[in-house]
Amino acid sequence: MANTTGAKPEGGDETAGTDIAVAAPRQSPREAAVEALMRLAAVQPWNDIEIGDIAREAGLSLAEFRELFSSKGAVLGGLSRIIDRKVLEGDSSDLAEEPTRERLFDMLMRRLDAMTPYKDALRRISYALRGDPLSLVALNGVALNSHRFMLAAAGIDTEGPLGRIKLQGVVIAFARTVEVWLDDDDPALARTMARLDKEIRNGERFMERAEDARRLTAPFRALGRSLLDRGARRRRGTRPEDEVDQQTV
Repeated sequence: MANTTGAKPEGGDETAGTDIAVAAPRQSPREAAVEALMRLAAVQPWNDIEIGDIAREAGLSLAEFRELFSSKGAVLGGLSRIIDRKVLEGDSSDLAEEPTRERLFDMLMRRLDAMTPYKDALRRISYALRGDPLSLVALNGVALNSHRFMLAAAGIDTEGPLGRIKLQGVVIAFARTVEVWLDDDDPALARTMARLDKEIRNGERFMERAEDARRLTAPFRALGRSLLDRGARRRRGTRPEDEVDQQTV
């Protein structure tokens, strides 16, 4: 006789003869807004999309949208955080023994892979923003934050003056690669990979020259700091020997 009570069969596999439906992870309101913007941007001109359109597409009220984002550009910045998470959640343990160049190349290709579902929207947005310097400056700040984590995942230092130069250089290199990627419809992405490899090699040569210049100018920087310290002591009316005496009291 069939069990119609909903009770679990005794002594059997609880899942036997049943189909288990695994619910997809529910999107957060922030993710829903980002996905809504990408859907709209894939089919509409960027400048025609209003914040009200994004809110409606995401199933949010304007009040809810306002709590999440301050502008359409901020929603676009939110996409970068989603891409960051997708890349950083991936297993990169296989890169540990690879040369620095290979680690960076792999991380940036993984970033492009994560961006692929949004390629149509990003293509249209990219074309629309090319003549908008203020938006490009804002997006550069977003890119700096994202690529700081990409470099960290590749085991590359970004601290100090040279680290900041390195970080901005990677942002520029990736932006140039994305320009090729947006028009590269080859599944193998041969043109994109060739451009990324070229940009990384150019960056390596630039950083080698920057490091050489920093070593050559180290004595001058030390002299400059010494002169600044001496000037500060004069303004305070103290002499070096006075400071030594005060430290030994």
